[in-house]
Amino acid sequence: MQAVLYICHGSRVKEAGEQARFFAERCMEKVDAPIQEVCFLELTEPSIEEGFRRCVERGATTVAAVPVLLLTAAHAKEDIPQELEKVRLEHPHIPLTYGRPLGVHQDIVSILLERIGPERIGEDAMALLVGRGSSDPDVKRDFRQIADLLQETHPFQRVDVSYLAAAEPTFEQGLAAARETSHQQIFVVPYLLFTGLLMKGMERTIRKLADERIILCEYLGYHDKLERVMVERVREAIDSEPVTSFIK
Repeated sequence: MQAVLYICHGSRVKEAGEQARFFAERCMEKVDAPIQEVCFLELTEPSIEEGFRRCVERGATTVAAVPVLLLTAAHAKEDIPQELEKVRLEHPHIPLTYGRPLGVHQDIVSILLERIGPERIGEDAMALLVGRGSSDPDVKRDFRQIADLLQETHPFQRVDVSYLAAAEPTFEQGLAAARETSHQQIFVVPYLLFTGLLMKGMERTIRKLADERIILCEYLGYHDKLERVMVERVREAIDSEPVTSFIK
């Protein structure tokens, strides 16, 4: 029987784990697979190993593992594959396929615009798109592409990018540069799936600045368009070839 293992990031913030689980469970309703489980890379239970074991105990004869992540960074390229290699070796008789993160997608850009709220965007507005961050150059390339798509979708005066960790400009640098401009509105747009420590840190930073020009938008969160993209990724994973080794 076909199983799907949704691999979420995990967070110390309980609400973030609950949001991730809810999102995955909504996606399950659109996926034709008899066995579907949710697990987490870190900080939240169950682990990838436990999630895989549950699939096997329920009778899985093949498993499609799908990262519930926005971009292809170290978690998708290294951390999750390392964990999947362990379970692959423990269960060599069960074919294991691996999907890809949500990635660059116009539907996700349209969600960003909804979170900003087109009706409140004035003529002299800019956006600061804020990502989790990674040292992987592919992430910076994809993130810039998302920013360009956002600017094409709505004619902001400018769309800058910044990162919360592991890349520059940092969120603080991006925010400082935005405040040095004369734009009347600065929309800070978190490119985050769910809430968590990073989102709460952004809220504190902006609250301390007390700059009326800065408007902090909601993170992506649950959205039916995001669900559709995730379901696409699941179906791709189900149809892909089994991985013979995650070690390159």
